[in-house]
Amino acid sequence: MIAATQSTDKRGIEPNVRGDLQLLHSDRWLLAVHKPAGLLVHRSALDAHADTDLLTLLQAQLGVPLWPVHRLDKGTSGVLLLARDAVTAGQLGALFASGALHKHYLALVRGWPADSGSTDAPLARDPELPSTGQPLLAASTRWQVLQRLVLPLATHPAHADTRLALVAVQPLTGRRHQIRRHFKALAHPLIGDATHGKGPLNRAIAGHLGAARLWLHAEALQLTHPVTGEALHLRAEPGAVWALLPGP
Repeated sequence: MIAATQSTDKRGIEPNVRGDLQLLHSDRWLLAVHKPAGLLVHRSALDAHADTDLLTLLQAQLGVPLWPVHRLDKGTSGVLLLARDAVTAGQLGALFASGALHKHYLALVRGWPADSGSTDAPLARDPELPSTGQPLLAASTRWQVLQRLVLPLATHPAHADTRLALVAVQPLTGRRHQIRRHFKALAHPLIGDATHGKGPLNRAIAGHLGAARLWLHAEALQLTHPVTGEALHLRAEPGAVWALLPGP
């Protein structure tokens, strides 16, 4: 079980979505923020009904323009990096493109995968479209199981309970929905994933835990500062919703 660090509502959305966002690092070139679950990074046609986004809130909070250099899905919480100017944004973008950053995630998945492993299954460029006919891009993901869980909840006719696993995940490439798609292909979809997961399972677990969210958290990001050369180790502690998971 992960220690609680802040409260959440029953949808798994942290309450500071409309308040000040938590800064993890700030200097004259860049900043890192803890993105709450349930908040878009920026306005998108993919969610035309969203009435706010992180970029708008953060620019209002700080009173300066900002450039997002990568994206977390709306349902994903954790470390998000932004630049204070276009030049730094380009430098950070090059770091992401070259794989020179180290990203670490927490995920809750269905079933009990192997204690550790990796997959190099290529992924289609656009996860919103059928894969057939799309170019396949190289993609690599590593994982290690942190905890195996059993919920006293029947979500399949053949089983009286439900097995889940808390997994540390390191994506070595940056394809869209990479972690979500790779674990779906491994037959261990992420809990709460409405696109690549299992709807009935998601709803049953949300009802059991009292929280509905995509169970994916960008816990840490390590990089070399593109201007100062400083080693940055950025970390966002999981929110209190993760403490709803049962202990060993």
